[in-house]
Amino acid sequence: MPIPANDVLTGEPLAALGPGTLEALRKVGVAGIASELFKRGLRDTVMQGVAPLQGNVRPFAGPAYTVRTIPMRPDIGTADFMMRLPRNLQRIAVTEVAAGEVLCVDARGERRAGFMGDILALSLAVRGVGAVVTDGGLRDVAGIGDTGLPAYCAGASPAGSQAHLHVVAVNESIACGGLPVFPGDVLVGDADGVVVVPRALADDVAGTGASQADLEAFCRERIRKGAPLIGTYPPNDATLEAFHAQRRGGTPST
Repeated sequence: MPIPANDVLTGEPLAALGPGTLEALRKVGVAGIASELFKRGLRDTVMQGVAPLQGNVRPFAGPAYTVRTIPMRPDIGTADFMMRLPRNLQRIAVTEVAAGEVLCVDARGERRAGFMGDILALSLAVRGVGAVVTDGGLRDVAGIGDTGLPAYCAGASPAGSQAHLHVVAVNESIACGGLPVFPGDVLVGDADGVVVVPRALADDVAGTGASQADLEAFCRERIRKGAPLIGTYPPNDATLEAFHAQRRGGTPST
């Protein structure tokens, strides 16, 4: 099923995302977003043990389509049984997640099996799905890399999902990488990992994060030109004035 239109906690409509929010969050990056969320009192916002698959970093930002798994039971964990299921939720999730959304899989840290391989990943990439994120494993690593789909996980796991993973729900509240993820929350990934942005904060974080990123780029350039660290970062009043003068189109002193 599609991401619910209403917040699963409050029942209120999900906050609409501004037209430039996702692109701004992708540019701000995981570290910058984590800092912005920390300023708002959210200390644990970056998934633990989740990284780009084999260092193949493809940054992304998108709303979460969530998938929940439980351990596979031996009497149902067979290819024949799973193929006969009238509702194979793994296939439903992979088929229904929409372009731009992020397939986020609660695998409970299970690394003995990969949630998907290259063929399912290719089907996501062809439809423009934003990324796949799981705190478990993925298989067919080289093939997934070839699809161009951003893939973030706990590592390579060659065994198929039926060995240890049974999908029991989609678009419910899940845990992934030690964090709660609600359907529609915004996930952002890059070389630093994956950060979870509560949907209601996404526009605000994108705005302040973009401004902070511009300031840090300014400070970085001054340090590159020989400015001392003290007073440049964090910026003192003089550095801030130079930054604002540059933004106004003036010629700040160096």
